[in-house]
Amino acid sequence: MKDEKPAPDRPATPQGPPRGAVAGAQLAKTWGSVHRPQSGATTLEAPAPRQLVPAPSRADKHKVLRARARALAREPLDRSAPEGRIEVVEFVLSGEHYAVESTQVREVYPLKELTPLPCTPAFILGIINLRGQILAVMDIRRFFDLPIKGITDLNKVIVLQAGEVQVGILADAVLGVRSVSNADLQPPLPTMTGVRAEYLQGVTSDRLAVLNAAKILGDEKIVVHDEVEA
Repeated sequence: MKDEKPAPDRPATPQGPPRGAVAGAQLAKTWGSVHRPQSGATTLEAPAPRQLVPAPSRADKHKVLRARARALAREPLDRSAPEGRIEVVEFVLSGEHYAVESTQVREVYPLKELTPLPCTPAFILGIINLRGQILAVMDIRRFFDLPIKGITDLNKVIVLQAGEVQVGILADAVLGVRSVSNADLQPPLPTMTGVRAEYLQGVTSDRLAVLNAAKILGDEKIVVHDEVEA
C-alpha cells in the first residue's frame, strides 16, 4: 500500500468585499461624477422656513368691509364738463348770438328742402325729411316775437330733443361748442331785446343768450291741433 501524499495546499485567494458593497460603491462613484458641481458653481441651499402670518382678526375684517362699503357708496364724478360749468352749442341768428345746452342738441343738419305745412302757426316754417323722419322746423324769432332785422341766411337746422319731442330750429350759422360758467349766467337786462325769461337759462357777460330747450319744446304753442277740411 502506497503512502498517499497529502495534496499541496492551494494558495488562498484573497477575499474581496461583498458583491453588494462593490455595486454600492460603484453607484456612488458614478452619481458623484454626474452631479459633482463644477468649479465656481454654487450649490442650491435649502429654502428658509416660511413664516406663518397670523390670520386677520374679526375687527380687522369689519374695518376692511366698512372701507369698501364707503368706497362703493361714493357717487361717480361727472367728467363731461368741469364742475359749475355747462357745455353749449352757440349759433347766430339775425346778428344775435344764442346757445342751447349740448345735451339738448341731437345734431346739426344743413337745410336742403323745406316743405311748407298748411294750418300751422307762423313760426312753423315747414317740415323736412331727416333720413326718413319727418321733422318740423321753426323760426325762434317768430316764436319769441322778436324783430327780424339784418340779412339772414337760414341754412342750418339745429335738431333739439327733450324726451320724445324733437323739433328743428333755424340758424344762420353754428359757431361750435363752448363751455359756460353757471356763475356767468345772469338774468337779461331790461334794455336787451330778447326772449322772455321763462325760456332763458341766462345771459352771459358777452351777451350770449342761453335758451332752455326743454321749456321751448314743452310749450303748448308748438302743438298743432288744426285740421284741414276735405
